[in-house]
Amino acid sequence: MTITLNDTVKLIKEFDNFLILTHRRPDGDTLGCAGGLSQGLRELGKTAYVLPNPETTPRYMQLVEDYLAPENYIPQCIITVDTATLDLLPENALKYADKITICIDHHSSNTLYAKYTYLDAQGACGELVYDILIALSGSVSAKTAGHLYAALSTDTGCFAYANTTAKVLQTAAHLIEAGAPHREMNKAFFRTRTRSRVKIEGALFSEMEFCFNGTVAIATITRAMIEQSGAVEDDLDDIASLPGSIEGVVVGITIRELTSERDCKISVRSSPSVNSNEICAHFGGGGHAMAAGASVYGTTGEIKERLNLILSEMMIK
Repeated sequence: MTITLNDTVKLIKEFDNFLILTHRRPDGDTLGCAGGLSQGLRELGKTAYVLPNPETTPRYMQLVEDYLAPENYIPQCIITVDTATLDLLPENALKYADKITICIDHHSSNTLYAKYTYLDAQGACGELVYDILIALSGSVSAKTAGHLYAALSTDTGCFAYANTTAKVLQTAAHLIEAGAPHREMNKAFFRTRTRSRVKIEGALFSEMEFCFNGTVAIATITRAMIEQSGAVEDDLDDIASLPGSIEGVVVGITIRELTSERDCKISVRSSPSVNSNEICAHFGGGGHAMAAGASVYGTTGEIKERLNLILSEMMIK
């Protein structure tokens, strides 16, 4: 069932020991929320840990490294953050699938899998966590603020994406006032590129395909491209935003090979005139109206064919 902010706060007050779960291929929002919520709960005298996520990259490990749960930790309350569906949980979290007490999320595609779901379609899940902590204690520490600033800034592309609302900016301002190291984070997350990142960006742009009179751009990232560029997971962070940055493009799609040629992930970014969530729903995925994704079984060529049919039916011109 869905619950309100006040309901969520009352529920959290009832427990003392928490375990927080993040989603597969974790980004700054899910990890920033997990770290910020853990720190905030600890400052309230509660015990809070984050379940280690095996896919956490060095880029974001700083957000959760102080909160990783020890083996055999038994929580009273299990919380997921920024996770719309159960199939987004990493493998080591699946054993908790039927034990999740609270889901805190901002995705309209949320399947309401938790016992209680605090769902609010704000710009970033970090906003929801901030609101919860403010309701619980009236303030956040500088350490908590840093984690939540990372959540907001990474999910909004340093406040450049369409999900940047007035409230996002207001929350970011409050976090900066609370001591979030915004300058350092902006430099690290948005103004620093490795050579491997530059190489794979070049390969992505050179192989990009355009269709529907240039309104759709499809980029493919193969395992061979990753190997040749020397890119690691951190180098691929937010790379899905690049196709949509090209003039005239309404829908930017990135297809990435994962463990094999038939194990792929698609990421869709779009303007308001096209629903990204609707596109990804055809593949069993979801997300937001202007940013969504899905895991897909099939070769990149097969996926492109399916995408062309879907886009044709949506009358992209």
